[in-house]
This record gives sequence, C-alpha cells and structure tokens, in this order.
Amino acid sequence: MQPWKPGLLAVALFTVATSAPAAEDALPYPAITDLAHAAKPAAEIFRGFFTAKSRHQPDALMGYFARDQVLYIDAASGGIWPSWAALNKIFTTFMPKWPPSGLSYPTRIYGDEHSALVAFTDTPELFGKELRILGSVSFGTDGKIVRWIDYWDGRSSLRKNSITPAYPTDFHDNVGNATGKIHDVAVQLNGAFASGDAKAAAAMFSNDAVYEDMALHAQILGRLAIERYLTRALSSLPCGKGAVLAHVVGSAAGGGYEWRAAQSFPMRRGNTALALDADGKITRLTVVYDSGLLPDAQYRALVLLSAEN
Repeated sequence: MQPWKPGLLAVALFTVATSAPAAEDALPYPAITDLAHAAKPAAEIFRGFFTAKSRHQPDALMGYFARDQVLYIDAASGGIWPSWAALNKIFTTFMPKWPPSGLSYPTRIYGDEHSALVAFTDTPELFGKELRILGSVSFGTDGKIVRWIDYWDGRSSLRKNSITPAYPTDFHDNVGNATGKIHDVAVQLNGAFASGDAKAAAAMFSNDAVYEDMALHAQILGRLAIERYLTRALSSLPCGKGAVLAHVVGSAAGGGYEWRAAQSFPMRRGNTALALDADGKITRLTVVYDSGLLPDAQYRALVLLSAEN
C-alpha cells in the first residue's frame, strides 16, 4: 500500500485555513454586504466605518468624517449634527454604553469613493428599535465624509416620529452630488414619477427588475408588473406625482436619489436606491419614506395598490 499523500483539495483547504485573517481582522458584523454595484474604495471605506461602529469605537469612527465640513441628518427623526464636534459628542457619549451585541452593518452599497448609497441595519440594542436605513453619503477629495443623510420608515421600526418646527430645512443638497449615468437616470426617473408617466418610468427598468417599497413591505417583480403597479400607484405615492429631486449619489453602477414629497404629504423627504446594469437600465429600485406619518387608512390604501387587480 502506498503511503497517503495530500491531494489538491487537502492542500487547498490547508492553504485557506493558514491564510485566514486574524481574529482582529474579522468582521464584527454579518458578512452579507452586496458589493456588486460598489467600487472597491467605497467598499473598503464602509467596511472600516461599520467595523468601528459595531465595535463601539468612537475615535476610530470619527476618523472617517471631515473635520472642517460635515453634516449628518436623520431625516426620519429630524435629528441634525451640523459639525464634526457635534457628531463626536453624540458618538463618544453613547457608543461606550452600547452592549456588545449591538451591531450596525451594511447590506448593500451602490457607488464609489465620491458618493454612495448604503443600505444598513442598526440592531435594537443601539437605539431601542431595529432600524433599516438607506443612507446617502458624500465624500470630500480626501475621502472623508462631508454629508450623510439617513432615511428609514418609522412604522416599520415601531417608532413614532413627527415633523416639528425644528425639523431641518437645509440638507446641503448642493454638496457632493453625483454626475454621469446615475445622475441622468435619477433625473429622468424622478421626472417620469413626478409627472405620473408610468410607461416612461417602466421603460427605464430591465426586464427582470425588482421594485421594492420598504415602507409598504411590497415587492414587484418584472418590468411589466412594475408598469402596472406604477399606473395604479404613482398618483398616490409620496415619491410619485409632484415629487422633486433633491440630491443624487453614486456612480455608473448605481446609487440613489433623495426627493422632496409633494406638499399634500406629511413627510418632507424620502430616498430611492437604484442598481444599474451595464446599459444603464434599473435592475433594482428600493424606496423608503416614513409611512408612520400617514393616517392608517391612507397607509392601508397604499398597501392595497401593490396587489394586482
């Protein structure tokens, strides 16, 4: 009998095992981030950012923000931190008190090192409720964050928000806008939505596109079904008829745009994430706004619009 010798599979497994990252390099959060529409520099920035946030390291986290120019707004609650010092105070005060189980982690990243749309989850240990957020992020020339605006649905998070007189009025919408393909797609799509043109909007989607509304917990599959849905719903949605484009982030592979709702809606703003294919067609749209501000009857009517007649 010949002595046993390791085969190629055994050698490969040994190589993987011995080259695995050290414990301190391992992610402290679930490794589930969709990076298909993210440039590598953006992916690395957010990996470091959410690692510091999940490890509750305020000094490391604050290193990602520009010291001389930064604005952070939570568009759902109306919370505003208009400077590095204001942000530093809130993070250094609360992060050390978070329990080890409290995590914040990205699920999708669209964009590059200039600007990006990041979908992320804050577990309940951080702020008392689970928050599923679409954040619009812009970076300065040095790669530091200069603008970060979060959007989430209060109804889905079981958290009641309100629009008070102190709600922010200046979102620095002129800072860190994207250019190129994502900008053109966002302008065209919002134009079709705002005018109620479902056919023109649907023509911008790929054949197997996904349309999802985080507030309504609705998902529409395929361009034809999306057109039927938009025909039914655009005149009733906060992101639909009368909505005004406010700010765009991302790159040719994807990004997102913030919008201001028509005056007939109680929420001031919302956010829409867009994943694009090589031809600039939308393969996935995800929209979020605070439906908790809507009367229950109006909310239920919107949910029903997502069902086929």
